[in-house]
Amino acid sequence: MKYTLLALISICLLLSGCQTEMKPSNSNKKTELVISAAASLQDALKEIEVSFHKQHPHVTLTNNFGSSGALKQQIAQGAKADLFFSAAEEPFDELVQSGDIDQDYIKDAIQNELVLIVPKDGSSSIKSFQDVQHIKGKIALGTPESVPAGTYGKEIFTKLNIWDQVKKNAVYAKDVRQVLSYVETENVEAGVVYKTDALVSKKVKIAAEANSDMHSPVIYPVGIVKGTKHLTEAKAFFQFLQSDIATSIFKKYGFQVS
Repeated sequence: MKYTLLALISICLLLSGCQTEMKPSNSNKKTELVISAAASLQDALKEIEVSFHKQHPHVTLTNNFGSSGALKQQIAQGAKADLFFSAAEEPFDELVQSGDIDQDYIKDAIQNELVLIVPKDGSSSIKSFQDVQHIKGKIALGTPESVPAGTYGKEIFTKLNIWDQVKKNAVYAKDVRQVLSYVETENVEAGVVYKTDALVSKKVKIAAEANSDMHSPVIYPVGIVKGTKHLTEAKAFFQFLQSDIATSIFKKYGFQVS
């Protein structure tokens, strides 16, 4: 009876050890990071994601693209996000001031330029921002109150003293990619987008580039959302965005690296 009891104890200990070995390691646990980013970053971030995943296979990136103003509102209202990559300083700074962005992890990462685009195969005679006041068709730009590119566009036309004429023919879009789509499909005669957006499309051409003194600096700040539950992984991606690999990709798509 004594030997039977010892045998049973040994079997239990053996099974317990096997179960311990079969438990998955925490190092293999998958982590999802939600990146709330300006629509103009779509192409660059998708390529950066591939490179980042090679170094951090346990981290999955879920991109939430939109206008910086709308994304700011989402984060302020508690929407899930681990990093915020804005196309303008104002909405970003508002989240820093409200305590939604961790001040220890913020960076002015890249810069962009504003351009006026027209359909590539169209017959538009537009050659400058000044010419927009004379068009008979429509011009598309992001909603100035929530889309930074629209805000910058309004600044340009205001400085040229033609905003009152331009806004009569304006078609407002939710983000720069919608503006790009309107021009590509020739639903409008022209549109204001970032240079990087124009460069990724084969259906539009740049009619004019805005001088930097015509609008506020187009700076893209990035930072970690203070409420993130994955700070280690968020820091890893935040740092990767400043790496030589990411810098090369940003430049490839036409961004200027700060």
